[in-house]
Amino acid sequence: MKDKILKLTIILLGIIIIYFLKTNFSEYNLKKAISACVVAQKRTTESFDLEKSKKYCEEQVKKEKEDY
Repeated sequence: MKDKILKLTIILLGIIIIYFLKTNFSEYNLKKAISACVVAQKRTTESFDLEKSKKYCEEQVKKEKEDY
């Protein structure tokens, strides 16, 4: 009986840890994707505006995330 409770506890703890890591790293990846998009915008446009590029990139990355 103790083995079953221990296994169940370990499985639940593993699920909680995986959920926590998924939420933290997905936000990190989103920020990195936006930063990469802003850098690409800076390199490809002659007149660069940081705020406009950041807003555009946020919209594009979020749209891509929804489509995927």
